[in-house]
Amino acid sequence: MDEEPLIVPEEHAEEAGPGEAANALGAADEMTDPAMRPTTETVCCQFEYSATVDRLSACCHGGAKMAVLAYSLGKREINQYFSIKNAKLLSFTAVVLLIAFHSASRYYGGGDTCEWLLSSGRFLGENVWQPYGCMMHKYKSTEAKFCLSHKSVAFIGDSRIRQLFYSYVKIIYPDYRNEGIKHENIPFEDRASSLNVNFFWYTEVNNSLKEHLQAYIEMSAKPDVIIMGAATWSIKLHSGSSETVLHYKANITAIAPLLETLAVDTEVYWVLQDPVSEELLSETHKMITNEQIDMYNEAAVSALNSSKKNAKARIRFLKASRQAAMETVAQSDDGLHVPEGTGDVGAMVMMNAVCNKVLRPIDGSCCQALPATSGLQKLTAIAFLACAAGFLALHVLGYRRQRKSRPPAPVDVECGEEKKKPGSAVAAALNSRGPLLALCKMGLIMAYFYLCDRADVFMKEQKFYTHSTFFIPLIYMFVLGIFYSENSKETKFLNREQTDEWKGWMQLVILIYHISGASAFLPVYMHVRVLVAAYLFQTGYGHFSFFWLKGDFGLYRVCQVLFRLNFLVVVLCLVMDRPYQFYYFVPLVTFWFVVVYATMALWPQIQQKKANASGIWNLGILMKLLGLLVFICVFAYSQVFFESVFSVWPISKLFELKGDIHEWWFRWKLDRFAVIHGMVFAFMYLALQKCQLLSEGKGEPLFSTRVSNFLIFVSVVSFMTYSIWASSCKNKTECNKMHPYISVVQILAFVLIRNIPGYARSLYSSFFAWFGRISLELFICQYHIWLAADTKGILVLVPGNPSLNIIVSTFIFVCVAHEISQITNDLAQVAIPKENGPLLKRMLAMGVFLAVVLLLSRDH
Repeated sequence: MDEEPLIVPEEHAEEAGPGEAANALGAADEMTDPAMRPTTETVCCQFEYSATVDRLSACCHGGAKMAVLAYSLGKREINQYFSIKNAKLLSFTAVVLLIAFHSASRYYGGGDTCEWLLSSGRFLGENVWQPYGCMMHKYKSTEAKFCLSHKSVAFIGDSRIRQLFYSYVKIIYPDYRNEGIKHENIPFEDRASSLNVNFFWYTEVNNSLKEHLQAYIEMSAKPDVIIMGAATWSIKLHSGSSETVLHYKANITAIAPLLETLAVDTEVYWVLQDPVSEELLSETHKMITNEQIDMYNEAAVSALNSSKKNAKARIRFLKASRQAAMETVAQSDDGLHVPEGTGDVGAMVMMNAVCNKVLRPIDGSCCQALPATSGLQKLTAIAFLACAAGFLALHVLGYRRQRKSRPPAPVDVECGEEKKKPGSAVAAALNSRGPLLALCKMGLIMAYFYLCDRADVFMKEQKFYTHSTFFIPLIYMFVLGIFYSENSKETKFLNREQTDEWKGWMQLVILIYHISGASAFLPVYMHVRVLVAAYLFQTGYGHFSFFWLKGDFGLYRVCQVLFRLNFLVVVLCLVMDRPYQFYYFVPLVTFWFVVVYATMALWPQIQQKKANASGIWNLGILMKLLGLLVFICVFAYSQVFFESVFSVWPISKLFELKGDIHEWWFRWKLDRFAVIHGMVFAFMYLALQKCQLLSEGKGEPLFSTRVSNFLIFVSVVSFMTYSIWASSCKNKTECNKMHPYISVVQILAFVLIRNIPGYARSLYSSFFAWFGRISLELFICQYHIWLAADTKGILVLVPGNPSLNIIVSTFIFVCVAHEISQITNDLAQVAIPKENGPLLKRMLAMGVFLAVVLLLSRDH
């Protein structure tokens, strides 16, 4: 895949936050027990009222305090009505209305994406054409040759059609030169692909053209595609006479039956005339005015649309090239022929119209039929329907009365959310109705996913990168993040709120990176690579801290982590008919969690308590880390060995993409040292903390003033040095070779800058932290309900208004991600019991399920 991975933070409840390394073991238990986690709704506003009053009252007196109180009460009143629950209801309503709107629009207004492609669009940038509502694939020479293999394409018309012919041939053969003789036929043949593209010189619609078309009908080997058009010579030769327009229409009417006959077995396209730049026309072409062009186009459309007896005999009109020419004809050399880039737009439109249904490119949604549903997709739909039926049955049998008989839950006025009694989440999850309700919600959400990215309901558009589309939202996002700064509850190094904040802003940066297509800009690409490595750094840091402090190597925590990471991805693999490796960063994080677990759990199991009793165990953990480094190097420097390991079935089904392991090899190798960097750093930090060499009190610098200033200076220089290097990179290949070795420089620089000053550790952005807590779901969901065509394009819910579309789609996208996070947490409590006996049974059942899925998809 071309796009770089979005940060896929592991579910935070399972990753004992790095900043909690020094906490008591009971606190670590609380963070890994889903029942004890505060919900994301309450976290977003917890302590907000008191923090606001304390902060503002410190500098205000009298009337100012009354103003603060009024502000807080007003905020509480607003939050009572606009909560995350109400936001989800609003997004659900929006989805229903949008589905109804788009369905009605397609039914009554025409939903043929080929018509959209051929009829209208707009320029996103220089020579980058965006058809209305669908995506246009940029064909390469090899793709064009494959599509047109053993086919014949005929261009018939005047010099304007000849220009289109040249642009079309250059897609097939980029080195082709415009060496044809004017006013004569021009042949082109590619013998290797057995394809022929020919231009036939016919300047007017007359008897000669009619005889040529009649000859095609009598031929056994007709052209597979005919692209034709003519008008300017008729205007020129007859000095723009109004009578000539009538003759032109009559002649087209005469050839219309022939074209309809040919259209039964041949794709026939009539090219409408492009506008002219009247100021640039020579004296011999002054009579060719835009008014005349419009009259001739109306005559052609009227004559060719007069007969519609046979639906198969359809003549399509190429109007998009005319619309593109309207914006660029002023740049024409002679006022009559469009600039070369605009001619290329028309040729690429024609290539998409002909080849998309053959090659079915993922980023070419125009002119493509819906993909057929697989057997696994059908079985998944049946399973969700069965859950819905079971839920309704239980509901009818008395759950409605039980719900009505319960007293209403108290409402937190500040947050606008229901307060939950301790253990109520567990009780609800154990209720047989709870899991079915969660699965019903999941089924509805998956239906929305399918409609967005597999069904022919919503529109899609391609990405186009400009600096403004990336940097302006980025600046706005960071301003919001800074505005929502709060006092941190603790000031430990990399404390929990700070790591959530870190995940959150990284996630938002890369969301903007994805939707803006910023991978085309190398400096941005390289900095995003650092963010990806930074999350893997956090993964190694957090898991090492947990195992080192707590020494809990039980199956319960392992299964919790694996379930939270993979539940949504497994469901999407079934619903969206995609391989597991398609969501490449989830397999990557899963793999590294297993590696870290194996490193720490294998004999001898070493934890801090042992190391405190005997210093020799510190050497033991260092030997384990050295062994892990050797393991990484063996895999990294022997691609043959790597591929031989991951190409064995059933492992290959998890790591292959389109039958190839190369994508997994590339992703794994790119950040191969990031996790071990995090583990080593965690060990060093915990050792310094144990020796009481750090000052982690509120407002205190981490080290002495002199050491702190020195480290901050070195960090700033290192940070800037990396940025300068990344901005001077020549190409991605060279930069990617260096990235695994030097990305840690900028990561450590950021960590030290963020944590050495005491005031920096005392603050965090609640805005970023909120997004950090649902970052896993944001990563996965953006594939299909924010972006489109498997991240290649942009989902269009509100056509005609890109800014409003982004606002609406983002609002729905975030609400869906938050809901899926809650569903995953609820199901994890039921699916992963703490007792070993039931847990082993669930693991066996899950293994059987996955084996069946892999077998069913083996030949898919």
